[in-house]
Amino acid sequence: MVTLLEKLFVKKKTGAEERRAYGILCGTLGITLNILLFAGKYLAGVISGSIAIMADAFNNLSDAGSSVITLLGFQFAGRQADEEHPFGHGRIEYLSGLAVSLAIIVMGVELLRSSVEKVLHPEAVDTGFLAMGILVVSVAVKLYMSYYNRRIGKKIDSAAMKATATDSLSDALATSVVFLSMIVLRTTGINVDGWCGVLVAVFILRAGYGAAKETLNPLLGQAPEPEFIDEIEKIVLSRPEIIGIHDLVVHDYGPGHRMISLHGEVDGSGDIYALHDAIDSAEMELHECLGCEAVIHMDPVNLKDPEMKEKRAATEALVKEIDSRLTIHDFRLVHGGGVTKILFDVVVPFEMKMPEEELKARIQDSVSRTMENCAALINVDHSYV
Repeated sequence: MVTLLEKLFVKKKTGAEERRAYGILCGTLGITLNILLFAGKYLAGVISGSIAIMADAFNNLSDAGSSVITLLGFQFAGRQADEEHPFGHGRIEYLSGLAVSLAIIVMGVELLRSSVEKVLHPEAVDTGFLAMGILVVSVAVKLYMSYYNRRIGKKIDSAAMKATATDSLSDALATSVVFLSMIVLRTTGINVDGWCGVLVAVFILRAGYGAAKETLNPLLGQAPEPEFIDEIEKIVLSRPEIIGIHDLVVHDYGPGHRMISLHGEVDGSGDIYALHDAIDSAEMELHECLGCEAVIHMDPVNLKDPEMKEKRAATEALVKEIDSRLTIHDFRLVHGGGVTKILFDVVVPFEMKMPEEELKARIQDSVSRTMENCAALINVDHSYV
C-alpha cells in the first residue's frame, strides 16, 4: 500500500520537497491506522475488561498524536531558509522526533501505574475470540507500520521516522504480550493481565528512551558518522595539492543542512593561485557530492626545511611516549634570541583525563630536555569527528 501511495504522492519530487512529501505521507497514514487501532482495541478492552488491552488502546491514541507531531515536524522542517533562520528549519524534524519520544515515555509511565494497580487488585478478564482476533490484526498492522517507517526512515535518513518505526515495533511486541496473557488465562485460568501490563510498560519505556537518545544526540551536537568523514577525506585528499587535513568540524542543522569547515595542508612553496584553485574545487565537490556547504582554510606547510622535518618527527615521538593516541598539527619553527620556538597543536581525545596544563608541562619538559635550545609553545586541541 505504501509503495502505491509513494508513486501517487512522492513522484517527481527531489531534495527537500521529497523529504516533506514522505513525512506527510507517513504521518497521515500513521494517524489513520492508529485511530483505527485505537477504536478496535478500545472495543476489545470494553468487551474483555482487560486493563492491558485498554492501556494498549490509549497507547495507539497517543501514537496518533505522535504522528500529528511528526507530520507537522516535516512540514515546518521543509521550509526554506529565511532572514531569521539562515541555516534553514531542518532541526524542527529532530524536535518532532524528540516530542514523539517524550510522548512514548509518558504513556509508558501511565501504563506502568495502571498495571501495578491491576496487579494489586486483579479483575476478571474475558478471553473471547473477538477480542483476541482484534489483537492479532493489531500486531500485523503495527509490524507493517514499523516496516514502512523504518524503510523510508533509512531512505531519507530521518531520525524522527526511525523513532516512529521503533515505537511501532514496541507496540507490536507489547500487544503480543497482551495476547499471550489471554492465551494463558484461557488455557490455565491464571490471570496475568496486570503483570503483562507491567511488561508492556517496560517495552514502551525502553523504546521511548532509545528514540529520545537518537533524536536528542543530533540536537546536542553528536560526532558525524565515520563513513561521512571518510567521504570528506577522500574528496579533499584527491587533490594532489592538498597533502593533509586537520581541524575538521561538521555542523548539523538538520537533514540535508550540513556545513563543513577544515584546514587543508598545502606545500608552502607552491603557487598560491594553483593552491587556491585546488581548495575551491574541493569545496565545490563536497557541495555537489555530499550536499553540504564547505569552508577550507589553506594551511601552508614547509616541506623543504630539513630542520623542520627532523624536529617534527622528534616532537611526534615525544608526544606518543606520553600517550599513543595524541597527534600534532600546525607545526612550525620560530628562530630568535638563541632559542628555537616549536609551536604546534596537540589533539587530545576526550576520554583522556590528564589535565591540559599537566600535559603541556610534560611535553615542554620533554622538548627542553631532548632538543638543545628549544622551547615548546603548545595549543591543546580536541577532535570533533
